Amino acid sequence: MQTQIKGIYNNGQVILDEQPTLSKPVKVVVTFLEEEEVVVKKKKPLIAGFAKGTVTYMSPDFNEPLDELKDYM
Repeated sequence: MQTQIKGIYNNGQVILDEQPTLSKPVKVVVTFLEEEEVVVKKKKPLIAGFAKGTVTYMSPDFNEPLDELKDYM
């Protein structure tokens, strides 16, 4: 069985966030997780009409009913 408990390593000591409930000695594996700086990119605000002119072609029958849906009309 594996149990995970978070903690902090500082000056040669591991300080656990909680006390494990174990009745006998067990082997442990310590993994050091260095915190990476999270870079948050600011998104540009969306502006109404920003995509105007990006559609270069539209079929002449774009608004016509689809043949596949004739049974439902």
